[in-house]
Amino acid sequence: MQTIGSPLMWSLFAAFVLVALLVDFFAMSKQGAHRVSTREAAIWSLIWVAVSFVFMGWMWWYLGGASSDEAARATAQAKSLEYLTGYLIEKALAVDNIFVFLMLFTYFAVPAEFQKRVLMIGIVGALVLRAAMILVGAWLIAQFHWVLYVFGAFLLFTGIKMWWAAGQEPDLDNNPALKWIRGRFKISPTYDGERFFTVVGGVRMATPLLVVILLIGIVDIVFAVDSIPAIFAITTDPFIVLTSNVFAILGLRAMYFLLANMHERFHLLSYGLAVVLVFIGAKMLLIDVYKIPVAFSLGFTAVTLAVTMILSLKIPPKGSTGGAYPFGAKKQDERP
Repeated sequence: MQTIGSPLMWSLFAAFVLVALLVDFFAMSKQGAHRVSTREAAIWSLIWVAVSFVFMGWMWWYLGGASSDEAARATAQAKSLEYLTGYLIEKALAVDNIFVFLMLFTYFAVPAEFQKRVLMIGIVGALVLRAAMILVGAWLIAQFHWVLYVFGAFLLFTGIKMWWAAGQEPDLDNNPALKWIRGRFKISPTYDGERFFTVVGGVRMATPLLVVILLIGIVDIVFAVDSIPAIFAITTDPFIVLTSNVFAILGLRAMYFLLANMHERFHLLSYGLAVVLVFIGAKMLLIDVYKIPVAFSLGFTAVTLAVTMILSLKIPPKGSTGGAYPFGAKKQDERP
């Protein structure tokens, strides 16, 4: 498989991600369990976005973007554009993750001060999972070109399904994953701090926090299956695919706390994401007939998301009392 990733680039990237996670874990342990303010979330969101763009700038420079070699400049510009497009797509799809996380936290009435740790564990799991899936996906594409058509058809199906499901109330009570967990664990009726297990009446039980962790892991798998094929429509370079994915995920926790209180304002965003997925699926299916330029893909994605966000602010949600995930009023006082 062809990649721009040299051993030095892979090593520096891995070292950076490791340091970033250690800093995040250190900051989290030092602060302890606490409610994340909008200001704190906004600052960390800006930091992660800035770091992502700094990485893109470094990659552009390392590949010869500032050199006098015309071929090197062209490669640097092309790869930087692929990274930016992939990053935007993954960041946009991550918003859907955030709304599902919000639904889970509301359904299980997870105290705000515990949500930070849950998200951090979920992010680490997502990083490991996606790295494995991306490497496998890149190998499959390198060995079997027709896999691109499978990915394209899957994205078309996912986009259409997302469009029809947009605005509908998800039913967690009948969710197969939650039923499976409840059938295999005795779950305590209350939380016990940030513990995953507790003892109630002499019986060892899982706390609701462990259930949320397991469900978030399942959500990570589902969204990885959706989002990874999307970026392979932009580039098949494993280095670009992995770095754009990782940088989009690293800022997910901060973005959750920033957007958690604004999910009702962007109630039409799922429709925009559905359109983007259908477009990317079509792009993948047409790859041997016509290669849609990466710059056009970037512009289409940005415009589509911007339009749906603007329309969300102008058009109130239907029956606007409940929002996208109206579990709060019903489930806040219940325990699994």
